[in-house]
Amino acid sequence: MEKKKLLEAGKIVTVFGIKGEVKVQPWCDTPDFLCEFDTLYYKSGTPVMIERSRVQKNMVIMKIDGTDTVEDAQKLRNRVLYIDRDDVELEEGSYFIQDLIGLEVIESKDGKLYGKIADVTQTGANDVYHIKSDDGKEYLIPAIPEVIDSVDIEGGVMKITALDGLFD
Repeated sequence: MEKKKLLEAGKIVTVFGIKGEVKVQPWCDTPDFLCEFDTLYYKSGTPVMIERSRVQKNMVIMKIDGTDTVEDAQKLRNRVLYIDRDDVELEEGSYFIQDLIGLEVIESKDGKLYGKIADVTQTGANDVYHIKSDDGKEYLIPAIPEVIDSVDIEGGVMKITALDGLFD
């Protein structure tokens, strides 16, 4: 399974102030994470140089190099910003959500295939994986150590130990 080099990180939703700043809705774990980058990208791969960024409530206020007026900023509305996976050091046991989507979920004990990960919901306490079975049913499993045994992004497989009632 080939990993995407660029990962969606947020979307420019509106203009902020009169000096060309934009307000970005972050699509990462925290808005602070988005502020760590000096370079973001558009889908085309075009680099976007960030002069400065700061968190305001749950949004990120960003000054993009070369965007100096309200009119310039207005043209960027609804553009999606991406990060380069090579710019990020993930902690051991952490994964990009986009790498989890599509993984086959199988039972560790007997190799039974439950389905594929279709979505991930972040609840705050723990993530929840949405598993879609071949017959179209959707199951929700908590991303906790008691359930998730191993994750093999390259191999496209997640092994789990299903708790009682999880797939009833």
